[in-house]
Amino acid sequence: MVIPASSTTSDRSGRNGTTSGPVTGTASGTASGTASRSAARPLQIGEVAVLTELPLRTIRQYEDCGLVVPSTASEGGFPLYTDADVARLMVIRRMKPLGFTLDETRDLLSAVDRLAADVPDTPGELDPPTRGALVALVRGYEQAATERVAELHAQLARAEEFAASLRARLP
Repeated sequence: MVIPASSTTSDRSGRNGTTSGPVTGTASGTASGTASRSAARPLQIGEVAVLTELPLRTIRQYEDCGLVVPSTASEGGFPLYTDADVARLMVIRRMKPLGFTLDETRDLLSAVDRLAADVPDTPGELDPPTRGALVALVRGYEQAATERVAELHAQLARAEEFAASLRARLP
């Protein structure tokens, strides 16, 4: 079954992209999980860059390719990011080092968004085959991430063995 494309929106710059809606999570931490933030005011891009440890250019690239769309704008028209936007950026940031492409990231975010927006007994409710396909897609990405983590553990073990062999040769 073909999974229909996610909804798109056009931000104030006229760029089209997937809505940066329902991906959930918290913005309570940088990549290392050390910083915390209350869900108060929307953030400017520089603040988001610090919080996510992503360069401004990378955040703008993700905007340009539709992976994230700032939820709101300041009175002066500058993009502002909510905690949901930051959580979405963190998902993207976590997928990249695991080798997922931007297209794969977009597919996963779209599936998660559609599942999160699914409300039973409403006109927009997903039919069971579509819902099942979306769940299977997310499970497939979870399995791929788990496999990549196992590969990284094996690679780390080899690196530790190498370092130990070098230490053993030192006087």
